[in-house]
Amino acid sequence: MEPPETRYVKVGDADVAYQVVGSGPSDLLFCYGLGSNVERWWEFTESADILTRLSSRSRLIFFDRRGTGASDGVPNTAVPTWEEWAEDIDAVLQAAGSDRCTIMGALDAGPIAMLFTAMHPERVNSLVLLNTTARYEIDDGYPIGAPPEAIDFFVQFVGATWGTLDYARMGNPGISDEVLKRYCKIQRSSATPRSAAAQYDYILHRDIRHLLSLIQVPTLVLHVRDNPILSIDHGRYLTEHIENATFIELPGSDISTVSPDSCDRVIEFLTGERPNLEIDRVLTTVLFTDTVGSTQRAAALGDNHWRSLLDSHDDVVRDLLQQYRGREIKTTGDGFLVAFDGPARAIRCADAIVGVVREIDLEVRAGIHTGECEMRGDDLGGLAVHIASRVGSLAGEGEVLVSGTVRDLVVGSGIEFDDRGEHELKGVPGSWKLFAFSEV
Repeated sequence: MEPPETRYVKVGDADVAYQVVGSGPSDLLFCYGLGSNVERWWEFTESADILTRLSSRSRLIFFDRRGTGASDGVPNTAVPTWEEWAEDIDAVLQAAGSDRCTIMGALDAGPIAMLFTAMHPERVNSLVLLNTTARYEIDDGYPIGAPPEAIDFFVQFVGATWGTLDYARMGNPGISDEVLKRYCKIQRSSATPRSAAAQYDYILHRDIRHLLSLIQVPTLVLHVRDNPILSIDHGRYLTEHIENATFIELPGSDISTVSPDSCDRVIEFLTGERPNLEIDRVLTTVLFTDTVGSTQRAAALGDNHWRSLLDSHDDVVRDLLQQYRGREIKTTGDGFLVAFDGPARAIRCADAIVGVVREIDLEVRAGIHTGECEMRGDDLGGLAVHIASRVGSLAGEGEVLVSGTVRDLVVGSGIEFDDRGEHELKGVPGSWKLFAFSEV
């Protein structure tokens, strides 16, 4: 097959490379991650065969996320977050003219595929996960993970051996050196050793288990039986915690290549009928803003002046919501309830609101939480909304206060916080760690 044209779409300050090949009845977005290069994959028989097979029954959309392959590189000190990598998927789908698709996430790209599916269930027909996991590190509730010292050793090993046979053999003991040498060339064209190590250092310490219950689409989990890096228990865990998941154990021990068998399994999965699911839950970042001292200001200014000031407040806030792609759910009289696809943009928008509103002689406070929300037409409901509201009520004048969930999701984004300790949130079970936005 003639290699398709490589195209680019702008995402933030970067160009993301993608290709579209095939004309099947449905779209398949393939997220491979580190070790991917949309140009080089077509140069070698084994990888070209994978793309040819996948595009034989679908319109295949293949891309390199930021920091990999033909896309722009990223500084080792500023690795994109899961949220930012999910934006790559969104941008590529829009550029390719895809309204709905199946997403296939392999290896370290699996969590990105899961995050996007949880955030945008209306755009995903189904999900395929290959040799991936929701968490790499061990903890009391996840005994199948690796200890921290093993994670650190692996990151160091990546930095020392990336693009070499030593690294390739570790995850693919059943593949000949002749084939692995071709894989190493693709690997070296995907990222430098230092960049690969920096990205893995971020990826391997993240935890997205809380997203699994929000994945509402049919999901196929494929995992090789003797996986030398991620035991098959990782695949079984995903299957047990994603409601509509099917698990298939693949023979062998090689993880870095997509085998013909796994391609055929994906094609079989793609050609089945999709159930008509009613989407009523979605992962959302919720922002509450509230004007501080509004009752006293209204009494001091009088109704007409206060109404005029609130109108100015609403206008400047809505301008910022458009800039940061926030979706206004409703106003609360002197504040807003807003939904965002991800927490980093919500934090930056809230900080901008605090500054702009201060220029019209008002002070606001803001609370942010990311969690499962219920879709009620154009409205949102559920515990996540209540948590964001309670967090906002504890914020001080001009303060942006976030839940620990939000803080964890933006680790690595450059956003800094001040610890505000643990708090009881009225009507919400348990105690919650809260953090005040400090700086970017």
